[in-house]
Amino acid sequence: MIDYKIVRKRGEKEYHRAVARGRYPYLPALDDLLSMEETVGEEYLGTMEIPVHMIHGTKTAGRKESFSYGFMPLLEPGSEFAAKWVSLYDIQMDTGFTDPVKVYEYMNCFYVAEGNKRVSVMKYLNGDSILADVTRVIPQKTEEKDRMIYYEFLDFYRVTGLYGITFSELGCYKRLAEKFGRDLQTPWPEEAVRLLKTVFVYFGVLFAEKGGGRLDITAADALLIYLSVYSIDSLTCKSPEEIRRRMDKLWKEFRTGVREEAIDIVDTPELSGGTRSSGIFSLFAGSAYSEAKPLRVAFVHEKNAENSSWVYSHELGREYLEERFDGILKTEEFSDCGNDEAVRAAIDRAAEHGDEVIFTTSPALMAETFRSAIHYPKIRFLNCSVKLQHQAVRTYYTRSYEVKFVLGALAACLAENHRIGYRADYPIYGYIANINAFAAGAAMIDPQSRVILTWATKENSDWRRELAEQEVSVISGADMQPLHSTSREYGLYRYEAGEPVNLAVPCWNWGRYYELILRTVMNGTWDGLNAVKRNQAVNYWYGMSSGILDLQLLRDFSPGTRRMVKYLRDGIVSGNVYPFEGELKDRQGRVRQREGRMSNEGIIGMDWLLDNVDGSLPKLEELKSTAKNAVSVSGVIEK
Repeated sequence: MIDYKIVRKRGEKEYHRAVARGRYPYLPALDDLLSMEETVGEEYLGTMEIPVHMIHGTKTAGRKESFSYGFMPLLEPGSEFAAKWVSLYDIQMDTGFTDPVKVYEYMNCFYVAEGNKRVSVMKYLNGDSILADVTRVIPQKTEEKDRMIYYEFLDFYRVTGLYGITFSELGCYKRLAEKFGRDLQTPWPEEAVRLLKTVFVYFGVLFAEKGGGRLDITAADALLIYLSVYSIDSLTCKSPEEIRRRMDKLWKEFRTGVREEAIDIVDTPELSGGTRSSGIFSLFAGSAYSEAKPLRVAFVHEKNAENSSWVYSHELGREYLEERFDGILKTEEFSDCGNDEAVRAAIDRAAEHGDEVIFTTSPALMAETFRSAIHYPKIRFLNCSVKLQHQAVRTYYTRSYEVKFVLGALAACLAENHRIGYRADYPIYGYIANINAFAAGAAMIDPQSRVILTWATKENSDWRRELAEQEVSVISGADMQPLHSTSREYGLYRYEAGEPVNLAVPCWNWGRYYELILRTVMNGTWDGLNAVKRNQAVNYWYGMSSGILDLQLLRDFSPGTRRMVKYLRDGIVSGNVYPFEGELKDRQGRVRQREGRMSNEGIIGMDWLLDNVDGSLPKLEELKSTAKNAVSVSGVIEK
């Protein structure tokens, strides 16, 4: 027979520990919580096994002070309560509990209405699950992150009937379903649910054994990271030792986690290695690299420089590096890597050649880039994207919204009917800021301006017709002129006598960007970033002040217009002009920012449009397949 005094002593320790830390020492009561929350009803789910670790408190306030916050008993030995607790312990050890406890589930936590002592016994015994009659209390749907994640869970529960798999970020339930070849609309067959349970339990046990409980992610978060590199089959046929070795390779990713704060946005390069005008040898004095032992760098492109302006611009950057570093650096490129197999083959060849840094120049290549980074931990990998959370792969992108702000202001000067067109491509992180900055620049010059948004990447898109019907003559088109084309529908242009005439264009200096990044490799500061020490993912996000982005006027504008453009451009470079400053409202009239300057995280994560934009973000099913590939990795719309 168990000594109740020992059990109670554990409860007293939990109580005193909570008090010392300023934490509530007793069980939380659901009724207390719901008195401050709005709900939309209840749903009886039936009798089922529920995870013991998800039982957080009691339904009513009457019994909450009988237990510590960890469900250990607090009442005196010799009391009727203590006798019943010991009796229930004996029953569990002898035959096990057969009657279900009664619980209410709210926001993926269970609260006990009947059976608190049985739950306490199971908590003491570190039990995995307990039979329960479950009633769900449904919270009101809001735009708060935890509510949105919970409503995603409800979709997941309806097709699987599973509790215990919890995520920290939006979209993870859908991604998990896709890993198993399923969705969140169609009920899963029994064998698929059984496979998911088997894989999750097996992985969860090994994850906990390795200390996963001390990390800031759930076991489900870690499983999704694991499945982005390794197969589901590996969790059914590989030995525990092999799975542990794979976890070791991924542990930095687990420590980084999945939350937004796990990303460190580096928006200013460190120029400790010298100035841009310095000679190459003064820049890298003391470097481990030389003509005899150059730094080898590979570039992997989704398309090629003959059919893609994007790849062509990055190839110009690569050629700049070869010239700039004058033998201290050697590069090679791999083109037409449009699928995972081609990316993997290119990276394998680069590794065989001894390349130490590999850039993949499209967000669509990120999945295989990450898998390869885990496979080749000594190679430095970077992907041209933003807001992706991997320590093994750094990302780099430009603050293009800065140039768009200036172009929007210029467009407003020229649009006599206050209507300006915007031809957009990909609804991915960072790109929506371009649209909003353009609209903000236009509104600054002309408060009556309207930006008519169209998407060229939608299936059967006829964006020219859409803009013509809106009587738009001034348009922000594709950022670059298509290769082998005489089209003038790029940059900022205006129709004059029925023909497009270019007014201004954004300019990228990818060579300068690559130089700034590779300088940190050569001078030994690559691993010196604070983000590395804090287990954060590194996202480079440089702008006009770094010399990697600018704009060029292509017409002889009036002196006043040219002064305005110069004032805004110079102001952004110096930091005196900021596109997203002061009150900002979206199309629905909601205030997205009341004052001050918007943070980098807020700008990158924009998934809304300013109030002077006429249009909307496309749905995934409306996009062409090429756009879907990019959106699946880095999209801001529901994937």
